[in-house]
Amino acid sequence: MSKSQKKRTFTLQKKSIYPFFEGNVMAKQKFYVVWQGKKPGIYTSWKTCEAQVSGFENALYKAFDSMEEAEKAFRDNPWKYFKTHKKASQNASLSSPNIIKESIAVDAACSGNPGKMEYRGVDVATGEEIFHLGPLEGGTNNIGEFLGIVHALALLKQQNSKIPVYSDSVNAIKWVKNKKCNTKLKPTRKNMYIFELISRAEKWLTENDYPNPVIKWETDKWGEIPADFGRK
Repeated sequence: MSKSQKKRTFTLQKKSIYPFFEGNVMAKQKFYVVWQGKKPGIYTSWKTCEAQVSGFENALYKAFDSMEEAEKAFRDNPWKYFKTHKKASQNASLSSPNIIKESIAVDAACSGNPGKMEYRGVDVATGEEIFHLGPLEGGTNNIGEFLGIVHALALLKQQNSKIPVYSDSVNAIKWVKNKKCNTKLKPTRKNMYIFELISRAEKWLTENDYPNPVIKWETDKWGEIPADFGRK
């Protein structure tokens, strides 16, 4: 695996929310707290953290933006730092050898169809959110899944990384492959901005090649995708 594939935590500059049409990306230092692992503690690189949690049953760990936050979390109850016990157990149970942990998972949520739509990308190994867009009015879940995949692909291309992208949406994966968001949703004044993003995403797909596999997340076998919003 190349060095670019091992780079795993990404942070977008504030002015660059949508990397499939402009903006730069920079890596950010992370501090990894291991509450349950071979040797609990705080680690300053994913490589050293991974050595403590890989193969350790029910390992519990999380990345933080500063050493101060990490030290506080290490002394604290770890469950406070996960949205739900369910999510924490999901992050700790990525033990299937078929899951490529060096990857990004994307997911979308939509309240209504159409309705307020949002999507996000998550580092599969650490559970850290890499990007999050929305909510935006007048979207659909499939559109969010499509935009999320393209967002991840463009971000990884900027990072010169070949790691895969997971999605649990068969439709969105097909749309990305065909370079076309084949939605039946009609443009309105309310969702005009979403259609602008769709147009830019399709343009990016047409103009760019990428080495990253886009893989279907096997929910039945592996549980909810790590980027799941947990609103089911």
